[in-house]
Amino acid sequence: METILTISNLNKIFNKRVHAVKNVSFEIQKGNVYGILGPNGSGKSTTLGIVLNVVNKTSGSYQWFNGNLPVHEALKKVGAIIERPNFYPYMTAKENLELVCKIKDIPYSKVIEKLELVGLIERKDSKFRTFSLGMKQRLAIASALLNDPEILILDEPTNGLDPQGIRQIRDLIKLIASQGTTILLASHLLDEVEKVCSHVVVLRYGETLYHGPVDGMLSNEGFFELKSDDNDNLRKVLLLLPEVKDVKIEEDKLLVYLKNHLEAKTLNSYLFEKGIVLQHLVKRKNSLEEQFLQLTKNN
Repeated sequence: METILTISNLNKIFNKRVHAVKNVSFEIQKGNVYGILGPNGSGKSTTLGIVLNVVNKTSGSYQWFNGNLPVHEALKKVGAIIERPNFYPYMTAKENLELVCKIKDIPYSKVIEKLELVGLIERKDSKFRTFSLGMKQRLAIASALLNDPEILILDEPTNGLDPQGIRQIRDLIKLIASQGTTILLASHLLDEVEKVCSHVVVLRYGETLYHGPVDGMLSNEGFFELKSDDNDNLRKVLLLLPEVKDVKIEEDKLLVYLKNHLEAKTLNSYLFEKGIVLQHLVKRKNSLEEQFLQLTKNN
């Protein structure tokens, strides 16, 4: 599989004090949707700024397309939105995109094509100042796609949007990805990453806590939800099992976290032998949020 971007031991220190990016390494492979996930101040935007050549790195390295092109040439194959959309308010959507085409020497024919893609073709002759925040963001995405980039980079693409706007951007990201464009987006929203990304890089205080497929982050042993007539006794018996890591009480149910794999039928048989009949037994998978909280808690 073709490697779009390789980041190796990247560091950025501001004012000799703030270590914003600490030894970060990961690869972006063609055809996937990557999420850089982390709270504000985790180094997401700084990392994107470095690879887009707008922030100087302190140390480490990165290379686009296996280093086969100089950075300035490689960046011609990259589309990016790392700040708020900046268009002329009294020009129409079409006029604004045509201006971008003129600056970047892109055929005007791309304007209608990209307006259709982002769902703004019916508003092509509307002035930018009349657009909602979500529409402005979609126009920015259309602008970033005018040169048919191999990778689209988005920094907090749904920031400040209402639920409808968030959903429209999510659907658009999925559509763009389905057409073969690699996507790298930075977000502090776990839900956003879980719904649109195939891979995730988790950052905290500039350090990488996890890098790999979203499914890989989720494919842990999960946990059981249990309930019986006597939850206190149930908890005591569960804690005797070597596979059980912890048992927590949530309302009228017990959440049973595992150290090792345990089948539901095996657990049910064990409890029945101990004289416990369950009213409720469900095996659940940890959500990305639960995994993220666990990762950040342990580091």
